[in-house]
Amino acid sequence: VQLQASGGGLVQTGGSLRLSCAASGGTFSRYTIGWFRQAPGKEREFVTGINFGGATTYYADSAKGRFTISRDNSKNTAYLQMNSLKPEDTAVYYCAASTHRKVGSAFRLDTGYAYWGQGTLVTVSS
Repeated sequence: VQLQASGGGLVQTGGSLRLSCAASGGTFSRYTIGWFRQAPGKEREFVTGINFGGATTYYADSAKGRFTISRDNSKNTAYLQMNSLKPEDTAVYYCAASTHRKVGSAFRLDTGYAYWGQGTLVTVSS
């Protein structure tokens, strides 16, 4: 499967953005989708993930209450709605796909995702 992340941009503190992850070349409903991010000079970190049908989601503490992951399998697309953005959310955001259904902290492991998109830059100004 090929993944294309989009929707990044420049936003002020407190603003919102919605990222999209469009998939092609595979049966989208058979993939767990994860969102990760990498800030300048920092390691890549997990943000959130969603299982095949969308019933199971998992969030990093930094994303809880502000970010929402969803998916529309009929459109082969996953979304990351980000609200109340902070300067520390500034990063390149990547979507990733795994053929394995995940539970709990297993969502966090970037080695558990075989397919990655190219990333989209989110910049939050103070």
